[in-house]
Amino acid sequence: MPSLSNILSRSTDLHTPDREWLHQLVGDWQLIADFAFVDLVLLVPAKDGRLLICAVARPATASTVLDNDVVGTAIDPQAAELVRAVLESGEQRTFYMHGLTYTCYPVRRKEGEPFAVFAELRGDAEDVDSTLLHSSYAQIEHLLLGMVSSGDFPLLDTPAGFRHGTPRVTDGFTHLDADGAVIFSSPNATSNMHRLGVRAAVEGQILAEQIVSVIDDRTELDESLPVVLMGRAPWLTELELHGVVVAFRAVPLISEGKRVGAILLSRDVTEIRRREMELVTKDATIREINHRVKNNLQTVSALLRMQARRASDPEVIEDLSQAQRRVETIALVHQILSQSIDESVNFDEIFTPLLAMSTDIAATGVPVRAVQRGSFGNVGASRSTSLAVVLNELVSNAVEHGLPNGGNIEVIVNREGSHLHIEVLDDGVGIGAEGIHQGLGTKIVRTMIEGELRGSIEWKNRAEGGTGVYIEFDVADVEP
Repeated sequence: MPSLSNILSRSTDLHTPDREWLHQLVGDWQLIADFAFVDLVLLVPAKDGRLLICAVARPATASTVLDNDVVGTAIDPQAAELVRAVLESGEQRTFYMHGLTYTCYPVRRKEGEPFAVFAELRGDAEDVDSTLLHSSYAQIEHLLLGMVSSGDFPLLDTPAGFRHGTPRVTDGFTHLDADGAVIFSSPNATSNMHRLGVRAAVEGQILAEQIVSVIDDRTELDESLPVVLMGRAPWLTELELHGVVVAFRAVPLISEGKRVGAILLSRDVTEIRRREMELVTKDATIREINHRVKNNLQTVSALLRMQARRASDPEVIEDLSQAQRRVETIALVHQILSQSIDESVNFDEIFTPLLAMSTDIAATGVPVRAVQRGSFGNVGASRSTSLAVVLNELVSNAVEHGLPNGGNIEVIVNREGSHLHIEVLDDGVGIGAEGIHQGLGTKIVRTMIEGELRGSIEWKNRAEGGTGVYIEFDVADVEP
């Protein structure tokens, strides 16, 4: 599928700084589409001489005139000649073609030459009655387009990544003059101010002063709040008052190198932040549960170890030791889960110590070398425990029964997407004529592979000697 990165890198000769500038422009040009009530297209000259549409923005404040996806397509030669004139002259041009009015502006970096064209597309029918709109809409559109042409937009200090809940034009905006006084406040912005206790954003008054007047001494303030409320820097901030959280984003408006005003976008993000806090609390609770489960399992493991030391029957000692090892394996998984907030874990972090533990405990005075080749990648938390128990059983069984005189164990992992293929290979005695030993360990492995992981497992003698165990399953969690 065509993307901005692919088009710019494969189809154009633009230098890296120019490509990066276009990425920043496209990342923030929804502002212009929403204030202008028009579709936007970004045109770049291709290596073969054509002009390609490399990005499109549709307004959230009006209907679109582009019903189809046009990204990656070239405009027709007649329109290309008119657009190319904008690149060559560096001046705005307007033309009518195929039922659309194209208003084209040059795109340049500060004090640089034009290297792309930014076009507004309007249909024959006006979707929005401009006579009903406040003049701030047209003023802001004019200033933003001028900033694109002069290299002042996108704004260099704009945050690289916007947080969830970043204000948009439709959430509410206030037009400020160079001193921070209100020129116009949209109805949604007025509602946002009311949530904070500011009864009205009165035209001609300094907005920052009105907001500061309702802040009590106990409120913790972001030090960037005054700068944002005055529209002096393109920053983001939030203000929490009386249980209400409002996000603010300032967009300075620049003309002829001077700041002539600003847009202050605002959004009530109270519910968004409340849900985020619930998720943080949930994650902390899950981590704490995993931590306690790990501690309890380690206690059980220690009790089993103590009981095994007191026992005199060799079979009882062996059974208790195996049970202790299985509990220790599950405890290891919960230890890793207690350190992560994700619903999946890097299983290599679990298996590396598990492999060492399994070989050290199972090996009784004989040299055993175990290695892992390949990577498991991330595995869902619900499947990590089952996989860890399975691999612990297979490695321990290989050491105890397949390598009585020592040897080598190799765990080969091949992952394709969410599909895992695992081979546990040893160079020991192999499988005897009686076949696979049908003990508790084998039953556990089969149950977890076929039942819990819904995969397949197979034991085979290797041609070069020893045993190979082959496992396949999908790591994606499946609802029972």
